[in-house]
Amino acid sequence: GLILPNGDINWNCPCLGGMDSGPCGEQFKSAFSYCVDQFRAMQECMQKYPDLYPQEDENEEKEKSSKDLEAIPMEASAAKE
Repeated sequence: GLILPNGDINWNCPCLGGMDSGPCGEQFKSAFSYCVDQFRAMQECMQKYPDLYPQEDENEEKEKSSKDLEAIPMEASAAKE
């Protein structure tokens, strides 16, 4: 999850969508760190209502990513290289 058991932010969480890396990664980390308490409160609230806010587990996310990659035609993949 996003918050580690010790309360730190899990910067490796796929839920961040890679926003923590790249040319603006440090700025993102700084900005996100300021609102982590509010985000944690929101996450805890959402967990109380799983019917309204379903959470994908990591295995489902990995399977979805794999299927998305498989759906890319070979020509499009080769064109990017």
